[in-house]
Amino acid sequence: MYYLFYGLTFTVLVLGTALYLTRNSWLHLLPDLPGSSYLYSRLPNSFAGDIEAGLSSSTFDLGANVDSGDARAGLDNVAKTEILKIMKKRRLRFDEARRVYMEQRFSANGIGADGRPRDPKFERISKGIRGHGSDTGDTAGELQVS
Repeated sequence: MYYLFYGLTFTVLVLGTALYLTRNSWLHLLPDLPGSSYLYSRLPNSFAGDIEAGLSSSTFDLGANVDSGDARAGLDNVAKTEILKIMKKRRLRFDEARRVYMEQRFSANGIGADGRPRDPKFERISKGIRGHGSDTGDTAGELQVS
């Protein structure tokens, strides 16, 4: 009986240690569980804080705002929260996380990845509009799509 208890205890300890040591490779597959991330994380409230939090890059430079002494509260708190979640969950850099965030916002607002509306009633004029008048042969007030 004791052999079974010690064997089971040893197995649980070995498996627990292995799971703990490899948690970075499988933890992102779990859904957000209470306690799986920080319970509270304070958002930066200035452009300098945003830079320190990693919310800046060479293509989205906040350094000019800091250098000019901009006293505003920094970036939008909702966007910061979502981008920081994406950066942490998917292990992406700021530019990639910002792109993913914008694609999610576009999708939620009915805009395709190419920037065009997904509305079936949307009509796009591809080549332009020809003028109207008697010299072109068109009737007044009518526009033709070429």
